[in-house]
Amino acid sequence: MPVQWTISTPHRLVIAVARDDLRLDDVETSLDGIAVADALSYRKIFDTTHAKMMLSDADVMALGARIRAYLKMGSLGPLAIVAVTERAYQQARLFETLAEGNRPVRIFRELHHAREWLDGFGEAA
Repeated sequence: MPVQWTISTPHRLVIAVARDDLRLDDVETSLDGIAVADALSYRKIFDTTHAKMMLSDADVMALGARIRAYLKMGSLGPLAIVAVTERAYQQARLFETLAEGNRPVRIFRELHHAREWLDGFGEAA
């Protein structure tokens, strides 16, 4: 599976790691799994370091719409996106713009910086 995620309920943290060819269905499946686990309000890292971005701009727009729909269900926790390639970074920027909401989103080039930023939010809901 191109996206594998781990949910730590005690730490209120989701770590999702994308590998290989990353497509819209892969991201939607992971988002749905996180929603079913009632972890949308948790802090999240989405690491694309080892993924080849196969998402079109239309796909990113669809993800933005899905996130806006999730916002109607409740609060979303802070999101740190790790994007090391220029394509991944640009798509993350587009996603950040399209998935507007009342939660912090930040894009990083290195995982440890993403984790440091996210840890600044603590484990609160």
